[in-house]
Amino acid sequence: MPVPLSKLPPGTRAKVVAVLGGRGATRRAMEMGLAPGSEVEVVMVTGGPIIVRVRGSLVAVGRGLAEKVLVEPL
Repeated sequence: MPVPLSKLPPGTRAKVVAVLGGRGATRRAMEMGLAPGSEVEVVMVTGGPIIVRVRGSLVAVGRGLAEKVLVEPL
């Protein structure tokens, strides 16, 4: 069952299944490599951005966008 990226604890690997929201949110997620089908790993969760590893790079995902990225833990 898909959950928001923001709900995963550090160390969790997951696959992106959807990005909710309008074109702006979808475009921003795609630019960060968070396209449906992409695998991500949560590295660090802070009070602000969530740090994830996507395609070998570390990316800081704002909490608002992380709420809109739906993933399935692997």
